Amino acid sequence: METAKTINTENKKTLIPKGKVYIETYGCQMNFSDSEIAKSILVKNNYQLTENINEADTILINTCSIRENAEQRIFKKVENIKYLKNNNSELKIGILGCMTEHLKSKIFELNSEIDFLAGPDSYRNLHNIIDSSKENKSKALDIELDINETYDDIIPLHSESSISAFISIMRGCDNFCSYCVVPYTRGRERSRSPETILKEIKILINQGIKEITLLGQNVNSYKWKNHSGYILSFPSLLEKIANETPELRIRFSTSHPKDISRELIEVMAKKDNICKHIHLAVQSGSSRILKLMNRKYSRESFLEKIEMAKQLIPDIGLTTDIITGFCTETEDDHKETLSLMKDVKFDWAFMFAYSERSGTVAAKNLDDNIDNKKKKQRLKEIIELQSKHSLESNKKDIGKTFEILVEGFSKKSDKMLKGRNSQNKMIVFPAKNFAKGDLIKVKITDCTSATLIGE
Repeated sequence: METAKTINTENKKTLIPKGKVYIETYGCQMNFSDSEIAKSILVKNNYQLTENINEADTILINTCSIRENAEQRIFKKVENIKYLKNNNSELKIGILGCMTEHLKSKIFELNSEIDFLAGPDSYRNLHNIIDSSKENKSKALDIELDINETYDDIIPLHSESSISAFISIMRGCDNFCSYCVVPYTRGRERSRSPETILKEIKILINQGIKEITLLGQNVNSYKWKNHSGYILSFPSLLEKIANETPELRIRFSTSHPKDISRELIEVMAKKDNICKHIHLAVQSGSSRILKLMNRKYSRESFLEKIEMAKQLIPDIGLTTDIITGFCTETEDDHKETLSLMKDVKFDWAFMFAYSERSGTVAAKNLDDNIDNKKKKQRLKEIIELQSKHSLESNKKDIGKTFEILVEGFSKKSDKMLKGRNSQNKMIVFPAKNFAKGDLIKVKITDCTSATLIGE
């Protein structure tokens, strides 16, 4: 696009004038982690943050591209806030994250109110991108992916009221599932050094953080190689963190089934401060569909790993992702997904109808030939079955006592508090005199399909 220009900010050293920045984040946990990185960089470069969109002179929207409706939601948001430019002619609206890599400069054509773009590997230059947009009164973009960028020396700016935090241990993805845009929007896999990860964790502990979630598009692929050739795997990193921070509750997400190892489950089993939960995205119960998805495992190998995990940790919490209506999916393929769900009985699942994404292998080479009516019907069946399994799973917990970390008030009542157990199930209970950040024991007395209720 002629009105857009790629800016080279590497050598720019001028002090950025102060301004107020409002950041709104959509999508996955990695996006929220990235927003905290961006906030840290902006504050260090003389910008102020505001939670009031009306007083901002720069509005940043950190975006998701995993499905088309996620992108449409962003454009709708921009339409809803463009009136703010009538009150402030200097206001700039910037798009961050995955959507910038997926649509690139086409974004400017789709919405003229957007002033600049910054990709997931461009946040070190974010203050300069904003400055350039304001000075030059023209569209600006910096969306170059960087195979070496891990932001390992940046301490993210977490909310002062938080008791839990996300920590990115790696970036990018090498799996190239045929339906997925992530390798194209976030680049190839690269891992942070364990020293910088532990440094960040210990700073967070000093700030009052009591629980962390280690993040990666596939944390099991974490692999750090030092100068002498020693390789640190994810199970070794997890055990190292657990040993050095025994006071901290540790979670991780997300895991790819092809990389789940016995070593990882054994580390989880022996360390009390590692939560007993794995989110393992199966996507389909049909080996034929899994091959078309390029998932690199079969139905049978998935079930073998589930059985291994249950044997080593009998009370392990298992959640998943399921895509229905993928290219050429037959009724028999759909029944295999339902059958696998019945075999595993996941505690919870994120369930979606397939949405074709431009630029992916599936969009280029496979026929999206399942009509929307059929996709919706299959999704309905999957959701109904999962709701049944979730209720059954929660009913089994009635009478049990769990240790939970109090996260705050329930969404529905300020007389009830909430917190998650080791298996990542949400529990609500009477507030009494407990406070956010307390570790307490709760006995389960009732449940719904989504929530445990205790005292």
